[in-house]
Amino acid sequence: MNLAGSFYLGLAYLRRQRAKTLLLTGALTVALLLPVAITVLVGEAETHLRSRAAGTPLLLGARGSALELVFNGLYFTKPEIATRPRQETDAAGRDGLATVIPVYARFSAQGHRIVGTTLDYFRLRGLDLREGRPFARLGDCVVGHAVAEAAGIRPGDAVVSSPEAVFDLAGVYPLKMRVTGVLSPTGTPDDRAIFADVKTTWIIEGLAHGHDDARQVDESQVLGQEPDGGNVKLNASVVEYNEVTESNLANFHFHGDPGAFPITAAIVVPRDEKSRTILLGRYQDADRLGVQLVEPGAVMDDLFDTVFQVQRLVVAALVLVGVAALAMALLVFLLSNRLRAREFSSLRQIGADPGTIRLLVAFEGVFVLSASAVAAALLAVVLKGAAPVLVRLLTG
Repeated sequence: MNLAGSFYLGLAYLRRQRAKTLLLTGALTVALLLPVAITVLVGEAETHLRSRAAGTPLLLGARGSALELVFNGLYFTKPEIATRPRQETDAAGRDGLATVIPVYARFSAQGHRIVGTTLDYFRLRGLDLREGRPFARLGDCVVGHAVAEAAGIRPGDAVVSSPEAVFDLAGVYPLKMRVTGVLSPTGTPDDRAIFADVKTTWIIEGLAHGHDDARQVDESQVLGQEPDGGNVKLNASVVEYNEVTESNLANFHFHGDPGAFPITAAIVVPRDEKSRTILLGRYQDADRLGVQLVEPGAVMDDLFDTVFQVQRLVVAALVLVGVAALAMALLVFLLSNRLRAREFSSLRQIGADPGTIRLLVAFEGVFVLSASAVAAALLAVVLKGAAPVLVRLLTG
């Protein structure tokens, strides 16, 4: 058996059949990589989502899908979920059992979610400012690291909320918000959010607005005035402000009781384990109360139980695809050897022994399989390193 000769002729044949070799190697590499890729990405997604959920003790919101509530309160997606009055969510902390942090994640600006909350949220998440200062009044906002990098935003700049509809018959105007700070990068959904006081998001909703000083407008805009210098009634031509400034801040006012204004979710931080148990028991009857108190970690457990079941089915299907790809590759090798019959006959005539020819036949298959395995392993290593970034991009 001429080992060196078989390797030499085998490599020469692969160079001559470069296109076929690359196609076979590529197909087998994908077949080997896909089950590994699914496992790696699902595992990284689980780590990413669970870490966020683990940092959120309890979440309170409207009765309905617990998963949608978690995604709105933790990842600021699902803006269309049902809301509850803030007074209902604040009730969880009135007896000192917990700190309640409101979250109103419904509106957006430049494709980034505007999150109405309080400064307690920053303390809970451990958010630090890279530049500037926290929001301090109506119309102020703090932007996440990714928002600032994408739009080149710095403290002192402004962002404008996106209207929910092109024609807003309710007369709710986009709000121009002053950026007071930029957060340090965290690798979480906070990087891609714009944070403001919850009252600022209520202004975007149209629940508060400012007018020109009613006593200084043109007489043609005055419909009437109560006796003894009381309230002045204006006509509809008086334009609402779409920006809160130092000069008009005092003129902004809310229509109705702020306690009845909407909240999409509230993060509940119990004082201790006993308080946690009491709160969970208090909110067990979601149908009667109209609100539900969920444990984000438990919701993620249910989610990933389903995900892992699907993953097992997908991986099994991909394994079958891989077996089919190997069978097809074997068929290509067999047909290729049939076409090389004259080549093998010539080798026998010049003195090649049967062992050398069998080694030459096996060389192509072993080379393609080995190259595919090495390529799949290298890509798996690269994917493992890139998985955190990919998952953050996909999950937001």
